[in-house]
Amino acid sequence: MSTLTVADLTFERLNVKVYQDRASLGRAAGLECAAHMRELLGKQERIRMVFAAAPSQNEFLETLASEPDLDWSRVIAFHMDEYIGLDRQAPQRFAQFLQERLFDLVRPGEVHLIDGGASPEEECRRYGELASKQPIDIVCMGIGENGHIAFNDPPVADFHDPAPMKPVKLDEVCRRQQVNDGCFESIGDVPTHALTLTIPMLMSGRRLFCMVPGATKRAAVRRTLHDEISTSCPSTILRTHADCTLYTDTSAYGEDANG
Repeated sequence: MSTLTVADLTFERLNVKVYQDRASLGRAAGLECAAHMRELLGKQERIRMVFAAAPSQNEFLETLASEPDLDWSRVIAFHMDEYIGLDRQAPQRFAQFLQERLFDLVRPGEVHLIDGGASPEEECRRYGELASKQPIDIVCMGIGENGHIAFNDPPVADFHDPAPMKPVKLDEVCRRQQVNDGCFESIGDVPTHALTLTIPMLMSGRRLFCMVPGATKRAAVRRTLHDEISTSCPSTILRTHADCTLYTDTSAYGEDANG
């Protein structure tokens, strides 16, 4: 166990590592993801990765971008969701977020961005085909305040979605989180619809790294670990994955992590 780790736990099949703060969490997750990337690149020609775009991922992405000796030219990168209808230059676009914090810094061999300005049905078909063309090796993700993974909010989450990607209506808790995170000034500025990879598509990833820091995520973490596995808290499905690690901190996990 790392000296920075407060607790190392297991909930059904889900590995949970609790750190003292979000900086330690992000660094540890970034180092472990980089190590796994090196391992895979030693065995296969290319690796396919999906990334989340959210402030909760900042420290993780910063660590990953600064890691030496990673051959990003052999990485095929995707992201998991995007707002519908935002201006192409809007700073809140998830494509823009990941370009600035990762893709422009490390230059993956291929970067596939979701076009939130295209026809939603056509873009879901196009991007879904790209993402599902071959297996996904690594998914780097978070959990929303309402337990969403990607933009699979409780009202639209489906553990058996037949398609790899779909358009969704965002619920109010999800939209308010975007204001709480400082991404938008008011809920009226937050788009009402988005495109998202579906839960089966995310769960198809061979290895999942899930970074969830901060007190605003405490209820979501508790529900993820203890609620019945159901779409009322979509992240509960992570407890069924064969190789998923949840990286969290004492603010999100609670003080009982120390005992």
